Amino acid sequence: MTELVILLDEDGRAVGTEDKALVHHADTPLHLAFSCYLLDADGRVLVTQRATHKRTFPGIWTNSCCGHPAPGEALEDAVRRRMQQELGTTPRDLRLVLPRFRYRAEQDGVVENEMCPVFVAVAGGPLTVDPDEVGAVSWEPWPDFREAVLSGARQVSPWCREQVAQLPTDLRAVGPARDEDLPPAAVHGGPA
Repeated sequence: MTELVILLDEDGRAVGTEDKALVHHADTPLHLAFSCYLLDADGRVLVTQRATHKRTFPGIWTNSCCGHPAPGEALEDAVRRRMQQELGTTPRDLRLVLPRFRYRAEQDGVVENEMCPVFVAVAGGPLTVDPDEVGAVSWEPWPDFREAVLSGARQVSPWCREQVAQLPTDLRAVGPARDEDLPPAAVHGGPA
C-alpha cells in the first residue's frame, strides 16, 4: 500500500502529494510531518532509537514518535495512529506545543525537509514496540534528557536537538498552542 505525504509551499499550504518511499532523497521537497514527546506518570520522556534499516537517520536516538499525516487526515489523528502503530499505545492529553517547527537535516545524502508541528502527550498504557520502526526505547527524566541534549552530551537526531532547545524545562506544564498557528495544510488536512 502506497503511503502518501503532503507536499508544501514555503507558506505551509498543500501543493500536492508524493509517495513516502520516493520523497526522501538528496533534494527532498518540503512536506508535512509531526513529532511527539510521550511522558509517563512520573514525567519521564520516552526516547526512541530509530530502527537500523530505516531510510532516514537509521539507528539514531530521537523523540518518542515521528510521522506524516495522510492526505485528508487530521494531524492529531495522525499522531494517535502512529503512536499506536509504532509504540502500541494511545496517547492521552495530546497537546500541540510547537505549531510552526520547521527543519532541514541531511545524513548520508538523504535529506529531511519538513514543517513538523510538535506535540506532547501522556502514555495511555504499556508499550508494545514495533521493531520495524523502533530499535530501542528509554524512559528518561525530562530535565536530565534536556540538559544532556543541550550540552551536547546526549547525541540525538537534528530535529530532536532543535525541538528540545525550544521546549521548556517543565514539559508537563507546557500549555497548548493554538491550532490557528499551524501551517495551513495541517489545519485543513491537505489534499484529500
